[in-house]
Amino acid sequence: MSTHALRDPREVIREEMSMHAAIRTALADGPLRVPQIAEAIGHPAEEVVYWVMGMRRYGHLVELPDDDDEGWFPYALTNPGA
Repeated sequence: MSTHALRDPREVIREEMSMHAAIRTALADGPLRVPQIAEAIGHPAEEVVYWVMGMRRYGHLVELPDDDDEGWFPYALTNPGA
């Protein structure tokens, strides 16, 4: 369970573009699941899932087929060198 206070989703979504660099940096060494990305960038998983889904929607990330016991799929950069 998260210890962070939940923010308004509109506020979280507005930050998506500014979070791309941090998420790309977290994924530079290979695929991670949302909780691992959240830990790496210092934001709650509840917020990171919005950003990751946006990046996936626009082709910046790809979801890999190996979900864990909690249902989290790993995500990888579609163009790691960019």
